[in-house]
Amino acid sequence: MKKIIPIVILLFSCSVFAQIDGETREHIGEIRERIKAQKVAFITERLSLTVEEAQNFWPIYNAFESKTEKIRSEDLRAIKINLRKNPDLSEQEADDILARLIKAEDALHAAKQELVKDLKNVISSEKIIKLKGAEDDFNRRLLDKLKDYRGRKRD
Repeated sequence: MKKIIPIVILLFSCSVFAQIDGETREHIGEIRERIKAQKVAFITERLSLTVEEAQNFWPIYNAFESKTEKIRSEDLRAIKINLRKNPDLSEQEADDILARLIKAEDALHAAKQELVKDLKNVISSEKIIKLKGAEDDFNRRLLDKLKDYRGRKRD
């Protein structure tokens, strides 16, 4: 899950730049959709999901992704912005931020537990374990592509 954070940061960075104009925003949306489609194909193949499993798996997984994205974008992002704006914190401010951070991390953990519980009714435990590896592999490949793209762009 830790490897998803850089991707989320990348997507947030892209969304900031997307505010420049509508064309850029549209382009970012297209990139996100392509990434999502590639992720669906990658995970479906890695887990060897049957048609029936896939039909039941993806709504659960997509709900999980939406929930965790909301936590990251609303809660964790607000904390990071606050820290950037005010790096010199009082002890009380630091305590408040830690409490918010722990609450957000607890919400992410609860979402993961709910995902596993819900998926156990749809796919085997073995496939649930494989899901973590597939997510990590997909994120690693995505970051490698980003590094390659940045390297080509600099040349």
